[in-house]
Amino acid sequence: MYLIWYTTFVADQPAEGARSLEGKRVTVVFFRTEAGGEPVRQWLKSLPYGEDRKRIGADIKTVEFGWPLGMPVCRPLGDGIYEVRTHLTQNRVARVLFYVDRKQQMVLLHGVIKKTQKTSGEDLELARRNKSKYQQGER
Repeated sequence: MYLIWYTTFVADQPAEGARSLEGKRVTVVFFRTEAGGEPVRQWLKSLPYGEDRKRIGADIKTVEFGWPLGMPVCRPLGDGIYEVRTHLTQNRVARVLFYVDRKQQMVLLHGVIKKTQKTSGEDLELARRNKSKYQQGER
């Protein structure tokens, strides 16, 4: 059902340039460490298959234009943190953990290729720490 909505209302709209914000409900911001690194961007670049990056990017874009969303694209994990759920090649599954700040920015906190059914406590705790760090620097 969602894919039909996305294809009909978002994907078929004419592009007005790569930086156009028209139609977006949230904009994407990569969490940046104190040293200036962007862990999610680095993780995306490290993925071995370009098709995987495209799929993850498409799902993030879906959230940008369709926020708030539920399953199957997004799922809340608690404490204001959500996950973008992406099915990759070779029967793998990726998750990008994010939260939406008060400026309506989708802050990408952590990315992971899942090996188990449940999102690990370590990954969730890392996302919480990154969210806290981001909020401290936001003031």
